[in-house]
Amino acid sequence: MKFHTRQVDTRNPTIRNVLLHLQKKCLPADKPHNVMHGHWWIVYTCSGIPVAFAGMSRSSNWLDAGYLCRAGVVPEYTGNGLQKKLIRARIAKAKKLRWSWLITDTTANPASGNNLMSQGFRLYEPAVPWAYKHSLYWRLNISR
Repeated sequence: MKFHTRQVDTRNPTIRNVLLHLQKKCLPADKPHNVMHGHWWIVYTCSGIPVAFAGMSRSSNWLDAGYLCRAGVVPEYTGNGLQKKLIRARIAKAKKLRWSWLITDTTANPASGNNLMSQGFRLYEPAVPWAYKHSLYWRLNISR
């Protein structure tokens, strides 16, 4: 199956509703993230069905860094490399923005950790952890 990844404009109410729907479907236990800030992408099937999403915002901790704030794939579409595709899209955007680093965290999610590692992210311990006690923290130097 072919998929199309698009960076989307969250000023459009329809796009905001799609992102809210995807967050609820992919991450039902989490509170939906505010999509009015940062950069957002949606992955569509060739028939136009939204099946994955991701967001990235400027880091509040580092001046020259972006934060991969949220991502999800509709369960029926996992295993198609969509999360990796969304990681690559965010890396490309961060490079265009001339950021030096990307950071993120994962909690009880080995598949996401493996996808981050496959795209060059490495574990690190931040001076001030921001997530849960058992979260893992990841960073990628993109200035090289």
